[in-house]
Amino acid sequence: MKYQRRGIRFRSAGLVLALFFSACTVGPNYERPEVAIPSAWKEAQQRGIDSQSAELTRWWTAFNDPLLNSLVERAVKSNLDLRIAEGRIREARAARGFTAADLWPTADVSGAYSRSRTSENTLSSPSRSGGKLERNLFETGFDAGWEIDLFGGTRRKVEAAEAALQASVEDRRDLMVTLLGDVARNYISLRGFQRRLAVARANFKAQQETLELNKVRFQVGLVNDLDVAQAEAQVNTTAAQIPLLESSLKQAAYQLDVLSGLEPGSLWNELAKEAPVPSLPSQVLIGLPSELLRRRPDIRRAERQMAAATAQIGAATADLFPKFSLTGAFGLQSISASDWFTGGSRFWSIGPTIRWPIFDAGKIRANIEIRNAQQEQALGQYEKTVITAFQEVESSLVAYAQEQARYRSLVEAVAANRRAAAMANELYLRGLNDFLNVLDTQRSLYTLENDLAQSEATMELNLVALYKALGGGW
Repeated sequence: MKYQRRGIRFRSAGLVLALFFSACTVGPNYERPEVAIPSAWKEAQQRGIDSQSAELTRWWTAFNDPLLNSLVERAVKSNLDLRIAEGRIREARAARGFTAADLWPTADVSGAYSRSRTSENTLSSPSRSGGKLERNLFETGFDAGWEIDLFGGTRRKVEAAEAALQASVEDRRDLMVTLLGDVARNYISLRGFQRRLAVARANFKAQQETLELNKVRFQVGLVNDLDVAQAEAQVNTTAAQIPLLESSLKQAAYQLDVLSGLEPGSLWNELAKEAPVPSLPSQVLIGLPSELLRRRPDIRRAERQMAAATAQIGAATADLFPKFSLTGAFGLQSISASDWFTGGSRFWSIGPTIRWPIFDAGKIRANIEIRNAQQEQALGQYEKTVITAFQEVESSLVAYAQEQARYRSLVEAVAANRRAAAMANELYLRGLNDFLNVLDTQRSLYTLENDLAQSEATMELNLVALYKALGGGW
């Protein structure tokens, strides 16, 4: 008889295990969406561009600027946005563990003591039969419960939490790409402002010399007061540009401080010394369009968000089905401490439960529709992110190439205008030219030299934008 009971117990346990391990998972299984990928970049046939596979983990080193390398390393270590993103990753990892815990049984242990008194003026009062009105109650025990994930609702939630964790990792990587681009962009802008300041100050000095010369010539009657007034206006016009450039220079330096997690002004001693704009690499390797989907963190994040949204559909669908649980309790209970731990104080209960919603006014199905709509939105966001990524790369390629062509034209224009300014000034001193021509050539020369300095920085900034569009830096 004992052997037969034991066999029944084994068969019952086996039935439960078989039920659990054969449990289905409702809802759609996630599949990575297929997107159209161009075979080559349309703007890759530009000067200095090569579509060979590229290693872009440390793209900023291509500028060969030790201070830029140092600023990047410090920003990566101390940036506050990255620190916040790391906190989000820890939060997502804990949320996954919180969700996965529902797959396992729970057990609680409890203990209690109470002393109570019963009224003697009731029909059931112990005093009517000679009993005591006051008594003690000692109790301790274990409670256990296990909701069997028969239809995979919890497993789908764990799947969604895992995808959300992976999305938060990609979010930090995307912040890293943005941070590296911002550091390089602000540093190059700072060097560009320094170069433009040098041009403005050199022109200001030359224009001051012309003004002083005109004042001397006016005193001896060689020129009229109009030439002096025009020269003075030119000097003040150029002088008015210098404060704006100095302001932009300081703002770029302060932004570098913030990106490095420092107080504004902390890096000024390192940045104040004038240095040239970082040089361009002779060749830029950009890789193929197919590599972009694996490299860009925002695409990877959008794909993981879509996976999480798909898993949430299954989690919502599982609410349509019954939920099975096993619950049990075991403990000791006694009114006397002396026999609390004896066999007679034992109590226990065990049994399965089932819960199945039969009417909820369409709440569960509405939630499924919500999850389906969210999945459709995530798919649309993923496709938009991919298309936008391709557009950013193509735009950056054409901007980088065309700015180089513009820079070469500006170099020739500056050289020609310098010759024109020198000839106009020489003819004016001989009395063979009007001073207005001198002013025009000087004004044109300053504008072109300023444009040339700005174009030099813009080329570097466009290359930074290209590296950022390619998802380099992590």
